[in-house]
Amino acid sequence: MPLAAAIILIPARMASTRLPGKPLADIHGEPMIVHVWRRAMEADLGRVVVATDEPAIAEAIKAAGGEAVLTRSDHLNGTSRIDEALTTVDPDGRAEVVVNLQGDLPTVEPETLRASLAPLSDANVDIGTVAAEIVDEEEKTAPSVVKVIGTPIAPRRLRALYFTRATAPFGDGPLFHHIGLYAYRRSALRQYMDLAPSHLETRERLEQLRALEAGMRIDVTIVDAVPLGVDTEADLARAHELLSTTETVKV
Repeated sequence: MPLAAAIILIPARMASTRLPGKPLADIHGEPMIVHVWRRAMEADLGRVVVATDEPAIAEAIKAAGGEAVLTRSDHLNGTSRIDEALTTVDPDGRAEVVVNLQGDLPTVEPETLRASLAPLSDANVDIGTVAAEIVDEEEKTAPSVVKVIGTPIAPRRLRALYFTRATAPFGDGPLFHHIGLYAYRRSALRQYMDLAPSHLETRERLEQLRALEAGMRIDVTIVDAVPLGVDTEADLARAHELLSTTETVKV
């Protein structure tokens, strides 16, 4: 599909129980949210907009030359926030694909962003996402690591059957760490937002199960690595190690 048909929306909020104010946490002289925005721009998929309820976050993005939109403060999750933002920034429906990129992934590779769109080349797919094979034995049993269970349909491609915090599937073979990055057809995002929270979504505390329970199709591209998610001071220190000022491409 044409790259111009896509828009990347990055939800960001200041509230965080483990790392308050993390979107503005400094990494080599720039707020973390600016690093995420730069990575999204490097993917060259189309328009990139940060959706936030915090004027300071919007100002940081605008100061870096980016685009931000203020949203309501009562959203329960990032998906709801990007839905509001999409209506504001693209009321004419020009974007056919909406990429939801979390604002705490400063090391996400542009190739990983592009990989999330690849499943949408199949008209039967509603949502594209990405995962990486788990190589750390501790991650295989960690509830914080979401695993995708899927049936292989092509090299490095799965059709998702389930997502879980448990160790699954059973038996020999690889396990896959799901990366919370989604590419929605615009119509699929609208369909998702019209659904009530589902039984398994509530039990596993995983939003994507709402789509599967409603019969929507999610396909997964297998990528090489999981980007660092910054949730703690230790994660922030690791981000400093992984991102140097020389590696940061100025857009």
